[in-house]
Amino acid sequence: MELFELTNRVAIVTGGNGGIGLGMARGLAKAGATIVVAARNKQKSDEAVKELKGLGARSTFIPVDVEKEASCRALIASTVEQFGKLDILVNNAGIALPKMPEEYSLEEWSKVIQANLTSAFICSQAAYPEMKKGGRGKIINVASGMAILAAPLSAPYAASKAGMLQMGRVLATAWGKDNIQVNAVLPGWTDTDMTRGRRHSVAGFNERVIARTPLGRWGEPEDFAGIAVFLASAASDFVTGGAFVVDGGYLVSA
Repeated sequence: MELFELTNRVAIVTGGNGGIGLGMARGLAKAGATIVVAARNKQKSDEAVKELKGLGARSTFIPVDVEKEASCRALIASTVEQFGKLDILVNNAGIALPKMPEEYSLEEWSKVIQANLTSAFICSQAAYPEMKKGGRGKIINVASGMAILAAPLSAPYAASKAGMLQMGRVLATAWGKDNIQVNAVLPGWTDTDMTRGRRHSVAGFNERVIARTPLGRWGEPEDFAGIAVFLASAASDFVTGGAFVVDGGYLVSA
């Protein structure tokens, strides 16, 4: 369907070599986009690039350390140098460091905020002039249901994800005049490397998540392909500053 067509669009997906990021990258690739997989692990990223090429997409790996400003800015510059433009930025890379609030050092707090929130701002800021030059742009911030909910072991993570949500709204108001739409996706509990340890090691946790989720299961990375294509395509040209919950109904369940 032409409204969802992404042929000749260039997309960066940070943390695009696994989990939700790769799920989104697969969707964008199937819609015709060129995909830059931006991450640290070369072997894992090369495997992701190979898979995306197998779907018929142009794809490449550009290494990035999202905890470093220079690396974030170099990612945008390298993408434009290789492909001539940037149409879509998916700010997906992030970390979690579960602890009780009183146990965090300032260094640990800052590390999570830098990796999750500050990196998304820097990448978006660097992408802005390139998108403005091209006359359009789509920024998708992968936040979390923890931007709304709260849990004892998630202080910097929840703060960073709530920050991503509000930051994206600000960018939407600032850059709408340049035909740049900025939206957030709020995943629920999804089966990824980040969540798998807790799912299988904390007694009863898996069962509690499933019991609260109306759709009766954990999310899978593939569940995020459709929302990524929608928010990256012309189908969402009049949608900005939004927050799209993809959680099987977890947030609305009592």
